[in-house]
Amino acid sequence: QRQFVESGGGLVQPGGSLRLSCTSSGFTLAYYTIAWFRQAPGKEHEGVSCISVSDERTFYVDSVKGRFTISRDNAKNTVYLQMHDLKPEDTAVYYCTTEGSSCLRYGYYALDDWGKGTLVTVSS
Repeated sequence: QRQFVESGGGLVQPGGSLRLSCTSSGFTLAYYTIAWFRQAPGKEHEGVSCISVSDERTFYVDSVKGRFTISRDNAKNTVYLQMHDLKPEDTAVYYCTTEGSSCLRYGYYALDDWGKGTLVTVSS
């Protein structure tokens, strides 16, 4: 079972920025399509962004386009989610996982169990 470690969350004011990190000690992220999901209180998991393994194309849900950027650093075995202009509606626990549709399925397709995630709170 692949396991992920997410970090970088915190409390930030509206308009602020955070960079989330996703890594694993058990396998090489560079060999997989990776997606970020989030779960707001009382809601289902929502696919936020995805980076394909084949050509490193990136994909975003409409609500974060122009504000979030997904990227990889294969030397560090890490996938990042850079978030700018954060809004209260971005408040959620953020998770990363392998993705099973090459980022083409609406909402993305999570393959592995959720880790602990990292909490992002956007509030003044």
